[in-house]
Amino acid sequence: MPILRKEPDVFPEHLFELPISDAPWEIAHVRSRQEKTVARLLLDGGKPFYLPQIKQSTKTSGRTFVSHLPLFPGYIFLRRVAGLRETLWRTSAVVRMIPVPDQTQLVDELLQIRKLQVSGAVLTPRAGIVRGDPVRISEGVFSGYHGIVVEERGSLRLIVSVSTLRAFVAVEFPREILALMTRVHGHDRSRH
Repeated sequence: MPILRKEPDVFPEHLFELPISDAPWEIAHVRSRQEKTVARLLLDGGKPFYLPQIKQSTKTSGRTFVSHLPLFPGYIFLRRVAGLRETLWRTSAVVRMIPVPDQTQLVDELLQIRKLQVSGAVLTPRAGIVRGDPVRISEGVFSGYHGIVVEERGSLRLIVSVSTLRAFVAVEFPREILALMTRVHGHDRSRH
């Protein structure tokens, strides 16, 4: 069973003990599949971060592969310290920084997740997409296609009906390439 090595998900080990007054929390919204790249950059620069990861096993050609994926795809939790912005400027992977208005609440929530991880609990991310939601395919050859979620299959895949020429077809797409649509004045808009 080949295993892709798990990368550090917290730095430093005493991250949650750093005083908020000296190093407030921020959240970096990063480009798709760039979380570990940014985490490596932060680790190399000695900048504090938390990137909770989950273990995922996939089977291909009779071989099992284990990888470690971000629990919150597209986001890394950071502590604002001297030199953080300069470190992040070394990459174009960071889309924007999200301020944290309630520092205490975020610390409580992240500590709870960390304690669950350390105890060996299996965490499963849940996207905000459920049966009946209008969605748009956000990447790949079907990018831009629209449909309605028909049923959830397992924890990571959805079956979507796509309307073409007034016919409906069931198509299975990975959850991570579906963007939830909202109705705004009679028009569908993607919700990010």
